[in-house]
Amino acid sequence: MSEEVTYAHLKFSASRKTEHIQEPDTSGTKACPACSYVWRPTALMLTVVCLLLLIGLAVVGSIFYTTLKTEKEKLNALQNVKEELQRNLSLQLIANINKSENIRNLSITLQNFATKLCRELNKKEPGHKCKPCPNSWIWYKNNCYFFSEISKTWQESERSCSAQNASLLQTDDNIILEFVDKRSRVYWMGLSPKQDHKNSEEVDENIISSARHTININEMQCRYVYKKTIYFTDCTTYNRFVCEKKANLVEVESMVLSEDADECI
Repeated sequence: MSEEVTYAHLKFSASRKTEHIQEPDTSGTKACPACSYVWRPTALMLTVVCLLLLIGLAVVGSIFYTTLKTEKEKLNALQNVKEELQRNLSLQLIANINKSENIRNLSITLQNFATKLCRELNKKEPGHKCKPCPNSWIWYKNNCYFFSEISKTWQESERSCSAQNASLLQTDDNIILEFVDKRSRVYWMGLSPKQDHKNSEEVDENIISSARHTININEMQCRYVYKKTIYFTDCTTYNRFVCEKKANLVEVESMVLSEDADECI
């Protein structure tokens, strides 16, 4: 009798296990239809939103590409215009430089022609109005020279020349000294005085004027020229003097339009 009870108990337990295992399957099958109704509209909306985003990105990308291409074409066009302007400017500058050089050469040629013509006129008519030196001055090479007829001390002679925007004769050029020597006179030279008592200096020696110093002129020896030789004597001695200054340029316009120039030609 005890064996039968045991059998019945085991069979009951087995049946309970079977029921327990089958319950989750039955409940899971019933929940699926409810879940699908909730997520389908959401998934559809997400899909539509994604498509719209993709379309928007495509449109924005297309607009950006088109704009970039247009701006790049404009930039290339501006670059081409800039390069063309630079080329034109360079060509214009070169042309202007060539024109300026031609004008300069022509001006030099005209100036030389006017100077030569003026020299010829002065040979025929001393003191002609084309002369680039003041009245009573002699035009020689590129300078104007004034030969005084009055004797003065060296310092007074220097002041007289300064008053005429000129200086006492300052040169070691034999050609100029030969020009001065034609008058066979003693003339002060505008070279710095010295304290030594050296009698003379040959013209070939370098005797270019140096800067003036604050000195007692009565105690100094000043130079004068005679027969192309440089001598020393007291600065208070009275001698004649020669002033020199740069000659002005001959006025080309007055020479070209001058009736005298036409007659000479």
